[in-house]
Amino acid sequence: MQQTIKFIIICQILGLAISNNSIAQCNDTNFSFQTGEIVNYHAYYNWGFIWLNAGAVQFSVESDHVDERPAYRMKAYGATYKAYDRFFKVRDTFESKVDTLHLEPLEFKRITNEGSYHAYYQYFFNHQDRSISAIIQKEEEPEKRIEIPWQSCSFDILTMVYKARNIDFSHYQTDDKIPINMIVDGKIHNLFIRYLGKETIKNRDGRQFKCLKFSPLLVEGTIFESGEDMTVWVTDDKNRIPVIVEAKILIGSVKAVFVDAKGLRHPITAEIN
Repeated sequence: MQQTIKFIIICQILGLAISNNSIAQCNDTNFSFQTGEIVNYHAYYNWGFIWLNAGAVQFSVESDHVDERPAYRMKAYGATYKAYDRFFKVRDTFESKVDTLHLEPLEFKRITNEGSYHAYYQYFFNHQDRSISAIIQKEEEPEKRIEIPWQSCSFDILTMVYKARNIDFSHYQTDDKIPINMIVDGKIHNLFIRYLGKETIKNRDGRQFKCLKFSPLLVEGTIFESGEDMTVWVTDDKNRIPVIVEAKILIGSVKAVFVDAKGLRHPITAEIN
């Protein structure tokens, strides 16, 4: 059960899958979301022919300040339902603070509680010397403090989710590979996503959406095999909200499914009524 419903999988899916940020697009201006937005998802795990609704994930945006600098505070929280807690309890939090002008990261925090595994990550992004100060503490290991060179156009997972929603997707052709740089577990990974064009998709409650479709390159690890065994569909409108994200894992597959949203900056015009 440990490999089935980890919230980190869903957050990585949502982040990696729509993150097509190229070097020329580091300083995006936000047009897709606003303070007060809340988006909810169900997290499903496939066991044989059965899809189990095992948990929920919520993304939210609030206003904040960092050193008197206006900022967005973005938060993603995931938890298993109580009925699944006895098998494997998950309570995970991701939080990023970014400047409101160009969505550059200022701070990032991740608190992981998954069964008996606990971890804490915190990154401070130094804009003057282009470095990242990281605090990492895993399970019973001693706290580790490291300095990481801040590679151009590199972002934490959660910041990447929101930056990607401000990309002009019309610049890409089907099958284009688009590079991304992401810091995960204290390391910067050079990855890419493959744009797969447009498609109409129906979610589990029967709602249909006109979507943009992608497949990201994954980093090999304990959950994923390396390769492009993940697919994502995001709304083909100004919101760029992930509707369905599906990935194969070592045992079965996982899926994040859009449930509802409030406080959106724009109407969801991609939905087919």
